Amino acid sequence: MHIDTYRFSYIEVNGHSYTSDVIIGPEGMVDGWWRKTGHSLFPGDLAMALEMAPGTLVIGTGHDGRMQVPEETQSFLENEGIEVRAAETGRAVELFNELQAQGTRVVAALHLTC
Repeated sequence: MHIDTYRFSYIEVNGHSYTSDVIIGPEGMVDGWWRKTGHSLFPGDLAMALEMAPGTLVIGTGHDGRMQVPEETQSFLENEGIEVRAAETGRAVELFNELQAQGTRVVAALHLTC
């Protein structure tokens, strides 16, 4: 999978356009990803991402970085043996593509707006 383009509320993956939050893994993706409390990311929000067996999870916290990744979530993922890389979504897209090109087993959970 390759992220071709990202801008506020829009992402293009392998030539297909999406306008809602996504989870992208090596073998596929989930469109319309949503979190129980919107701008906070908790372990239960990541069930679909964890099914993709990431070695590294790249979290896009939004165009302006408003989605929070609480310590509880980071600790949970680290205890599962998953490296966590959280950044504003524009940077997260770059990280995902870089790690993918290096052969890392990477999954991205991306908030596309705020």
